[in-house]
Amino acid sequence: MDKNLTPPTSDHDRTRQRLIDGTLLQEFRANPNAGIRLRTDAELEQTLEDALRHHDASQDIHVFGYGSLMWNPAMEVAHVCAAIVPGWHRRFCLRTLLGRGTPEAPGAMLALDRGGTCRGLLFRIEAAKAPAELRLLWRREMTPGAYDARWVWASANGVWHRALAFMAIRTHERYIGGEPIERIASLIRTGKGSLGSSRDYFESTVRSLELLGICDSGIERLRRAIRLADRAADRVPAAPRNPRSRPPAHAV
Repeated sequence: MDKNLTPPTSDHDRTRQRLIDGTLLQEFRANPNAGIRLRTDAELEQTLEDALRHHDASQDIHVFGYGSLMWNPAMEVAHVCAAIVPGWHRRFCLRTLLGRGTPEAPGAMLALDRGGTCRGLLFRIEAAKAPAELRLLWRREMTPGAYDARWVWASANGVWHRALAFMAIRTHERYIGGEPIERIASLIRTGKGSLGSSRDYFESTVRSLELLGICDSGIERLRRAIRLADRAADRVPAAPRNPRSRPPAHAV
């Protein structure tokens, strides 16, 4: 799959510009919600340094995308193609209180979680551009603190590539991998934040998977749970009016 098959969108351009000028990071840090600890600039730099410690800086770098990176990469890449990563699967397993959720209306977001396999997109960044592009990516993905950046092996067109990917930190307080699927569906249906709704994030994921011809059983189960919740909500009758508020029978 050539990168021309996934052209930049207005969301891509807008997100990239906000990462470059720092306004997205400023928004996250301006009014931090209670209970949310964001990584500092020093911590972001340290985690990036740790991730690249054993990477040859003269070599291009690969990043594996399984969620929002598939439809809004916000990176300058040399090439993108379909890939599969064994040992990890795509999962809505993090509660989000920032971006697409708030403490009052929390949402759910994707991460890689242990087990299974995951099909997604493999992005290649030229070596000369990698430091700047990864710093933008780190601002976007690593600031909230619930992801761990790790190297995985991704197979693309029969060739194995070492790639960076973002995994859920299972010990993080916002990890919800053990929650019932109905609870996850509820968070997706109602979560809203400064970047939009959790439902829009979910639907964008579904559309991207469909365009790529990827059938993800976990996402399909969650999709059915959301539909069932929608139908149940539609069947809930309206609350009866207070009889005391009705006009007298003789009133005209």
